[in-house]
Amino acid sequence: MNKEPRIAVFGAGSIGCHLGGMLAAVADVTLVGRPAAMAAIERNGLTLTGPGEARRQVRELTTATDAAAAARADCVLVTVKSADTRAAARELAEHLAPEAVVISFQNGLHNPEVLRAELPGHRVLAGMVPYNVLRSGPAAVHQGSGGALMVEDTPAARPFAVAARAGGLSLALHPDMPAVQAAKLLMNLNNAVNALSGLPLREQLGARAYRACLARCQREALAAFRAAGVRPARLGPVPPGWMPGVLGLPDALFRRLAAAGLRIDAHARSSMWEDLRRGRPTEVDSLQGEVIALAGRHGLPAPANARLAALVREAERAGPGAARPWSGPELLAELGGG
Repeated sequence: MNKEPRIAVFGAGSIGCHLGGMLAAVADVTLVGRPAAMAAIERNGLTLTGPGEARRQVRELTTATDAAAAARADCVLVTVKSADTRAAARELAEHLAPEAVVISFQNGLHNPEVLRAELPGHRVLAGMVPYNVLRSGPAAVHQGSGGALMVEDTPAARPFAVAARAGGLSLALHPDMPAVQAAKLLMNLNNAVNALSGLPLREQLGARAYRACLARCQREALAAFRAAGVRPARLGPVPPGWMPGVLGLPDALFRRLAAAGLRIDAHARSSMWEDLRRGRPTEVDSLQGEVIALAGRHGLPAPANARLAALVREAERAGPGAARPWSGPELLAELGGG
């Protein structure tokens, strides 16, 4: 990268717009996304809010709707939904400069592998976004929680890390991104619980019955990880293996012990909730579906994850606003809990 790196964000939805908007002060940023969203940003600029009362208005960026706009990029951030990764890579393959570095900032476990398979001549790195970002307007996104981005610790990542930190993004380089992705998956298993609850994250996580649903999903995931020899990284104050037990604590004790991890503002909800609200396909197959598949390969059951995935698919079929919200006790009973 040169002194002002050229960064393209491919799949500029909520996370992509947030990352691109933060980087725009220190880099030549191009957002590549849906025509309606890009047109709104072109007209109004991009508004970033959160965490807390922070607000930033960004106009110094370029918008585009085609992969050709990434042709000059030193670094391409891929932020499409997991189901679209292969198609995105094939679009980018026609245009990327030979020296371009590609970073996957996506949910799920396998997106970097998919990108590497489709982009064999390029350096593809795994990345992780720990916090919640939702669209708050046609040209606005809101960050509802905190944490540090993580990117695979290689020399190819360091120029991007310098730019990210200069732009105000907290970022850590990590030597074992598969372990980080496994830990993030454990947390993302709550996306389905939150989407079905219809509640803000802070309220949903504050209720023991909903946490019990998440704990059941995490226990199944941890068993599958053990069978596969996967050790999730420790990303917060609680070791991954302790998380289901902590989730089962009484509400008052849980809030005291988990206070640092629950710094979530009142507006934050999961991206899966937003997908259901907007009538878009969810990423449940890359979250609960990953646990179901991994457990199945090792002869293990994953009934809680399977039932949650089925309920999310039912909500997808019902359409925007048609699916009913589930109370914590109702959802726990549906998963076979008491």
